[in-house]
Amino acid sequence: MAIDAVMFDFSGTLFRLDEHESWFAGMVDDAGTPLDAAAQAELLRRMTAPVTLTVDLDDEHRHAWENRDLDPALHHKAYLEILRQSGVPGREQGEALYRTLINPAEWTPYPDTADVITELAGKGVKVGVLSNIAFDIRPAFTALGLDAHIDEFVLSYEVGAIKPDPEVFRILVDRLGTPAERTLMVGDHTDADGGARDIGCAFALVEPLPTAQRPDGLRTALREHGVL
Repeated sequence: MAIDAVMFDFSGTLFRLDEHESWFAGMVDDAGTPLDAAAQAELLRRMTAPVTLTVDLDDEHRHAWENRDLDPALHHKAYLEILRQSGVPGREQGEALYRTLINPAEWTPYPDTADVITELAGKGVKVGVLSNIAFDIRPAFTALGLDAHIDEFVLSYEVGAIKPDPEVFRILVDRLGTPAERTLMVGDHTDADGGARDIGCAFALVEPLPTAQRPDGLRTALREHGVL
């Protein structure tokens, strides 16, 4: 069956938080040693892991973690604690790194993101972005001139539902005005993004590799479903 609409996940699918050394300038661990490349990469992994909890949290912070994508305040609370337990000493350093995480300008698009979205819009295929997230990612698209090609954004903290809840997929499908069976969900997590299959959507998996290592993952996934 032909695909009339494509829904994309954000983190690890269209954009990725690829680390930059400047983010960690002057940052040291508890022993006063500057964070090396491995420690920096591990911090970013812990900050962007979509489902896996990487530290032990007390009940208060576990509640914040479990609801982080529904409330910006809880998102802030959970991740500051994760940074603290991951060896970032002092609230000031944690706050600085957290601000980087939620700054859309710091997120790197995959090499084929702009071309794929533009081509889909040019073919008359509706495009939606669906993300479990607690901050506004629209500026990342505006900076690339892609906002005009995105028909709808559904962000968990704005609609009060998170993937894989079928409701959040229904919200976007309804807004796009396309039948679920003619809609493709593209994402990097089989459980969270693959939940779209529960309402009848097709699903394509991409790997959340560093952007330089995945030059055409989106295009390949769409071609496999006969979209491009």
